[in-house]
Order: sequence, then C-alpha cells, then structure tokens
Amino acid sequence: MEDIAIVGAGQSAFSRSCGESIRELCFEAYKEALEGLDITGNDIDASIICSAPEYDKQRSPSGLISEYLELTPKPTFYVETVCSSSSTGLRVAWSLIKAGLHKVVAVIGFQKMSELSSRDAAERMGRGGDIIWESPFGVTMPAGYAMYARAHMAKYGTTEEQLAKVRVKNSHYGVTNPKANYRKELSLEDILNSEVITSPLKKFDCCANADGSSCIILARGDVAKGISKTPIWIAGLGAATDTMSMAGRESLTGLRCAQEAARQAYKMAGIKPQDVDVAEVHDCFTVSEILAYEDLGFAKPGEGAGLIEDKETYADGKMPVNVDGGLLSKGHPIGATGGSQIRTIVRQLRGEATEAQVEGAEIGLVHNIGGVGQYGNVTIVRR
Repeated sequence: MEDIAIVGAGQSAFSRSCGESIRELCFEAYKEALEGLDITGNDIDASIICSAPEYDKQRSPSGLISEYLELTPKPTFYVETVCSSSSTGLRVAWSLIKAGLHKVVAVIGFQKMSELSSRDAAERMGRGGDIIWESPFGVTMPAGYAMYARAHMAKYGTTEEQLAKVRVKNSHYGVTNPKANYRKELSLEDILNSEVITSPLKKFDCCANADGSSCIILARGDVAKGISKTPIWIAGLGAATDTMSMAGRESLTGLRCAQEAARQAYKMAGIKPQDVDVAEVHDCFTVSEILAYEDLGFAKPGEGAGLIEDKETYADGKMPVNVDGGLLSKGHPIGATGGSQIRTIVRQLRGEATEAQVEGAEIGLVHNIGGVGQYGNVTIVRR
C-alpha cells in the first residue's frame, strides 16, 4: 500500500489560552509541518480544514485559513466529526489523492476554546450528542463517559484506582512533552483525591479544554519520495459511526465505532493488534484509554485494566500507548487532536520522539474518537 504517505506533521503548543487568532494558530502547525520538505505552499493542491463549530465567531473558517496560509486559489474543504475531525480529514485527503484529483493535500485541524467559559464549552460539547433526548438532560462528555466507566466497573470489576493509573502514566510522559498544556507529574493519591466531576470520574480523570492546531501533509507515493527523506506510509484506514443516542447502543462497556474501525484498519493493513509497535489512543478520560485497549484488541474485553496495572502500556512495555502524555496531558483542542496524535506517531516512526522514543518502532496506530463514541477513526501507518 506504499502509494500515499505522510510527508509532514506539525502542531502548535497546546495551551489554555493561546492569545492568537485562529489563522495565526493554524500557521504555527503548518510551519512546522513544512520543515525539512522540498516543497512550498505552491505545491499543495488542496487543503482540508477541521474543527468543531461554535467555539469561534468565524463562520466558514476554511476560506479564512486557506487565504492566510497562501493556499488560494487551490480548493479548500471543511470537515467536522467533533473530536475526530482531523483524522476524518486525513481519510478525506487520502481519498482525494487516491481518486487522482490531487497529489499533495494539507489537513489542518484547530480549535480555540478559550473564548468560552468551561460551562459554555461543556454545553457546546454536549450538543455533539442528541439535542432532543440527551444533552438537555445533562449528558455532557464527562457524564457520557462516566456511564461507560460505571458499566465497565459493574461488568468487569474495574476500579477507580485502575482508572487513576492511566493518568499517572500519561502525566509521567506529559512532563517531557514541550507541546503539552499540563506538564506536571501526578501521583495516584493526587488523582484519587481530586474533586469529583461526574462519578466515578474526578478532575484528573478528565482532559482539559485547550487552544491548539495541527497539520498533516499527505502526498502521492512518487511525489512523497521526492520531497521527504522519511515518508511515513498510510497502511490502513478504518472508520465507523455508532448511534447518536447512547440509549440506542448495544453495549456501554466498549465503543462499537472503535471496534469496527479497528477491524477495517487491521484488514487493510494486513496486520494484527500484536503487530503494532506504538499507539496513540483517544484518552479524553481515563476510562477511554482502558476501553481503547480492549476495542483495539490489545487486551480481551474486561482485561484492559490489567495492562495499566502491569505497566505494559509504558514506553518499555509490550504495547506502548500515549507516551506523549495523551490528551490527558496535552489537552484536547477538538479539531486539532487527531492531527496531534498522528504527528506523535510520525515522530515515533522517524525516531524523532526524543522525549519517550519506542526503540525500533515500525508500525504505529492512531485511535481517534468523536463525541461519546459517535464517530471512530483508526489509522495505521508504517515506516
């Protein structure tokens, strides 16, 4: 499948308040993505801009950002699947290149969440679900994932301490990530004693809103080899959508969209879960990472907590996961998150992740979820 590659990957620093306009914020990621490439903006055939609406006053941001990055008159598109927007953007970019319409496409994700209060941001996020039967009754993102946590605990005996150990790991790696918003190592006691947000999830079980941007540049294989010394090849793509309403879900102990997306991606890449060397998963909450272990086949249903207990998902474990600190440390600027995850894996496969490099990593996986399991994307890449 060496026909489409990632040639550039960049992101801004993630912060609680960037103090920039969205166009300036996107330029930071775009500039880093172009570093080391033998191309300029004139060589980019199209751009895909990814974000969740209603966080910024600007409507139709794709045109604004395309203009600021001097990508006009090349076409630009706007893509949104809530928190998985930029990994959906990568799938669209891959499709555009595969169809022969374009040779080089930039996928730019962003979110500037600091213009809203935490309460208003939670309300916007809640409206990513069913606005008639759920969000008006308090089904925010924390509440939705708390229901998954309670169901997992009831069925498999997962404990609050096991959830907290996910944050212990991710805070350990977040300290060394210069792009992360939260760079403080937390103890198990710090997490267990933090205030309850929606039981059983406490403050440190939850990722923080953030401002940030990401940029991934894709190119057709023959072009990629000419402009990048280390292209990273897209080997497998999977995507799926579950019911918008949580009441319609078959189970609350796993995300069906992630399971189906993983099945598709593994099949396309021709690999099995045990072939993955390093993974980035969507840890918007601590329980989300444990669900991901199971949904991706790294552990059997109900056994995901055992991986974190045994430290198997640390950088030197058998299945390193989120060794950049994950969303729990980096923060979660919705539209930028998937691109940031992809950047991490690209750097791992290039041997550039000096903060926490997984030695000899050749196959990487990115798991990016939109909403409370409404949308799921799994991307597999090779060195």
